Amino acid sequence: MFKTLARIFRVEFKGYAAMNILYYGLVAIAMAYSFLHPEVQGTFMGEVETGFEEALPLLIEAYRSGNFPLAVALTFSFNLFLGSFVYITLPSLIIPFGGVITGCVRAVLWGIILAPTTPELAQAMTLHSIVLVLEGQGYIIAMFATYLQWKGIVKPASAGEKSRRKAYVVGIKKTAHIYVLVVVLLATSAFYEAFELIYILKTLTT
Repeated sequence: MFKTLARIFRVEFKGYAAMNILYYGLVAIAMAYSFLHPEVQGTFMGEVETGFEEALPLLIEAYRSGNFPLAVALTFSFNLFLGSFVYITLPSLIIPFGGVITGCVRAVLWGIILAPTTPELAQAMTLHSIVLVLEGQGYIIAMFATYLQWKGIVKPASAGEKSRRKAYVVGIKKTAHIYVLVVVLLATSAFYEAFELIYILKTLTT
């Protein structure tokens, strides 16, 4: 499996690099927009907080109560199944390069919400930037998998096949291999994020 992963990234490194540039480039542009229009950030942050309170009460309560194992498990589950599989991978099974599009939308939202527009946000982002990298890489690699899938459909020879139907199947198999990395990155990110919010930030604010 690891040899297969290494080969995929070696052969398709330009595509992986392009996903990184696209994702983090949009995050940077959206952050710049937040600095110019901080009222937009305030509106989005309020909507996100309300949305999390209503949709994920167990996750919010795990963080508020300091239940570290539950916070890690729920954060990982949310990021993997909803944030990655449902939001990025599933649309790409039907919509050409759909996961790349939805990933770009997330990058813009991240940039708007996480821009360090105040001293308090700047301090928080100093610690949270690790999550931005780890979790971001999880989503970027999921986007990369959808890119490979549709690259193969558009040009079957790039997947080593002659028909688009067979290239589609090859793309799904590549996605399954690539998801090993997605799982590792999102699990590591969830562990750090829970530790940061429950232990580190609580210590700094008391």
